[in-house]
Amino acid sequence: MISSFFSKTKPINYVVLSIFLVLFFVLYGFYGPGIPVFSENYPLDLLVLSALVIEMLIINEIVRREKVTGFSSFAMLFFVLLMVIFPESMTDTNVVFCNFFVLLALWRLLAIKTIKNVKHKIFDASFFIGVASLFVDWSLLFLTLVFLVINLYDRTSFKNWFIPFIAISTLGLLVFTSFHLYDNLLFLKDHYRFQLNFLGEDFTRFEMIKSMVYVFVSLVIMSLVFLKLRQRGSGKLLALRILFFSFLLSFLVLFVSVIGERAALLGFFPVSVFITNYLETFEQNRYKEVAIVILLFVPFFILGVQLSS
Repeated sequence: MISSFFSKTKPINYVVLSIFLVLFFVLYGFYGPGIPVFSENYPLDLLVLSALVIEMLIINEIVRREKVTGFSSFAMLFFVLLMVIFPESMTDTNVVFCNFFVLLALWRLLAIKTIKNVKHKIFDASFFIGVASLFVDWSLLFLTLVFLVINLYDRTSFKNWFIPFIAISTLGLLVFTSFHLYDNLLFLKDHYRFQLNFLGEDFTRFEMIKSMVYVFVSLVIMSLVFLKLRQRGSGKLLALRILFFSFLLSFLVLFVSVIGERAALLGFFPVSVFITNYLETFEQNRYKEVAIVILLFVPFFILGVQLSS
C-alpha cells in the first residue's frame, strides 16, 4: 500500500510530503532541543522553509528528467526522512542555501550525458558551486566533481578543463565588486578559512555515532546497488558514479568542517537516489513493502532517542 502510493508522482504525493516537511520544520522549531530553528527574523525562517520544499521538488525534477531512478516519489520521501534523522541540518540557514545551489550544480552535471551545450553546463555547475561556497566554504570541494564529469563525458575537448576556472573567476569578480561597493570585503577573508575540525567538539557522542552509522549504511547500500546494476547492465551507472562521488565529498565536509553534522544535508540527495534504486531491485512487492516500513520507522525511532537523551 505504501509502496504503491509513493511509486507514483501524482500531485497528492507532493502535497503530502510538503505538508509533512512544513509541519516537521515548525514542530521541531518550537519543541526541538538545542539551537532553535526559528529566529527573530521570521521572513528568513520562511525563506529557509521554502528553500527546503523547493529542494525536495528539485530532486523530483532531477529524477524525472535525468532518470537516475525509476519515475516515483521515493527519492523525495527519503530526502524528507533523512531530515528527520538529522533535524539539525534545518537549523543552519547557510547549509540549507548551500545545498540548494549544490543540487542545481548536480542537476547541470547529470544533464551533460546528452552531450549538448556541454560548455554551458560545465560553466553553470561551476558557478553554482561557487555560489554555494559563499554559504559553506568547504563546498568548494564539489568543484572536483566538475572535473570528474569532464573526464567521464568530454575529456577530449581541451577548453572544457578551463571553464570551471573561468566560472569561478567570473563569480569572484562579481562578488568582489559587490562587497567592495558595500565596504564588506572582510567577509571574504573571514569566510574562506577552511577550518579543519575532524570529529571535533561540534559532535556529541550520539551525533558522532549517528553520523558514522549513516555513512556506513549509505556506503553499504551504494555498494549493493552498484553490484546489482552491474550484473543487470544499466545506463544509470555513470550518473550513479557521479552521485557516489558527490556523497563522498559531502562525507568529507561532514567530518572535516566546523559545521559538524549539519553538513549531512549535502549528501541527502545522493543517498535518497541510491536507496530508491535499491528498493527497485526488489522483485516482490511484499519485500519492498517491509523495507519501506522499516525505512519509515527508523528515522522516527532515532529522532525519539535523540529527543529523549
